[in-house]
Amino acid sequence: MTTGTIVIRGGALLDAAGRRGQPADILIEGDTIHEIGPPGVPAPESARSLDARDRLLLPGLINAHTHSHGGLARGLVPDAIPLEILLGYAGALNGHRTVEDKYLSAQLSAIELVRKGCTACYDMFTEFPGPTVEGVHAVARAYRDVGVRAVVAPMMADLTLWQALPGLLAALPEGVQRQVEGLRAAPGRMSAATCRDILKGWPTDRSFVAPALGPTIPLHCSDEFLTACRDLAREFEVGIQMHLAESRGQAVLGVEKYGASLTAHLDMLGVVGPRFSGAHGVWLDDDDLRRLSGAGASIAHNPMSNLRLGSGVARVRAMLNAGLRVGVGTDSAASSDTQNMFEAIRLCAYLSRVQTFDYRDWITAEDALRLATEGSAGVLGMERIGRLAPGCLADVVFLDLSRTGWVPLNDALLQLVNGEAGAAVDSVMVGGRLVLEHGRLLTVDEAKVRAEAERTAERLRKLNAESYAQAHALAGHVGAFCVSAASRDRA
Repeated sequence: MTTGTIVIRGGALLDAAGRRGQPADILIEGDTIHEIGPPGVPAPESARSLDARDRLLLPGLINAHTHSHGGLARGLVPDAIPLEILLGYAGALNGHRTVEDKYLSAQLSAIELVRKGCTACYDMFTEFPGPTVEGVHAVARAYRDVGVRAVVAPMMADLTLWQALPGLLAALPEGVQRQVEGLRAAPGRMSAATCRDILKGWPTDRSFVAPALGPTIPLHCSDEFLTACRDLAREFEVGIQMHLAESRGQAVLGVEKYGASLTAHLDMLGVVGPRFSGAHGVWLDDDDLRRLSGAGASIAHNPMSNLRLGSGVARVRAMLNAGLRVGVGTDSAASSDTQNMFEAIRLCAYLSRVQTFDYRDWITAEDALRLATEGSAGVLGMERIGRLAPGCLADVVFLDLSRTGWVPLNDALLQLVNGEAGAAVDSVMVGGRLVLEHGRLLTVDEAKVRAEAERTAERLRKLNAESYAQAHALAGHVGAFCVSAASRDRA
């Protein structure tokens, strides 16, 4: 991103283990941290000096699971509905979008990430009814233009909700059955062929914005399609991210359909491996954790949307004890209502405390921050981010310590994890390049993006109004079935 030399002077480097801000200077060569030392680190005369006095310096936060299509759908997901009802709104939330709309939605999402101190994400971006080369490439360009690192995985299915959930179609009233039984998702062969073209013609530097594949949910993908994604991922050496055991209903219906857990079925198909990450993982059992850990796979923990959709609380400590790599994500701005990683970090820590009375198993502030930086970096497959150390990429967040939430400064780690919500984010650097400087976005015209987003959202609401009404009318049928399924025992 840049070839110059920068020295950050006068800042306080977050020392999570020491729970404080340690005075330090950071010397950056090009996109990489060259040296970190006490104040006064020598720098070339030509180096640009950045004044970081009264600033806490921390590594850029990393979002292990989001959906940039949610940028234009914020506030459209009804209140108090579970995951399966939300899935019925997919067409209403994402229909009639142009390539420009898809680019715009990703821009919105990326801008919010930057403003909340996040410098990289794993984006399962969906297009309705199926992925396109132009759409996915537009999303990649949006991240590049805003200046956020990303892994972009087209989210796909070759089965509709009505085909995916065993017994759902039969449980519907006859009139409703006739209404939905003819609906079809994009054929798996077509989506796989499109993904080949997406991967072959990737438009950006893969070290900054990389491609991956996102067959959305095991139940929503035929085995033929899953194995096609597996083979493409191996051929092009890219990752696969899927929603895995997110809801109780998914876990129960997976056993009914496959005679094994969702994880065991994916493992049998050869989908699970070092480049595989499962989002949510709320209903993984101990055998699932052993399988995932043994394969070198990852989990992206999404505490906000797990609560918003009533999916449950993931067993993060059990995942870590099993040797699993775990990152933290926000999910989309539609399903969790925000891209705020500070909130996700705080919930990651706090929710562990309602699972057990044994405080020794709780997720600490240090644990939670590490999962949202180094852990999420592992999920993305970007090992040189998530830390501030020589040889790491210079992704740095500057927090303003003059904000009231930081005064007095007693414990930098606790005040970060337990108290910060993003208001103190002053500047953000990605790869040695300032993307946000003293609250001003330097890469794109934010006011223009906002104006375009308002106009686009109004147009899409009108175009998708009928689909939205249909989804609302069907919600009760889906909900009744899923409540029944979730109450069954898992074999």
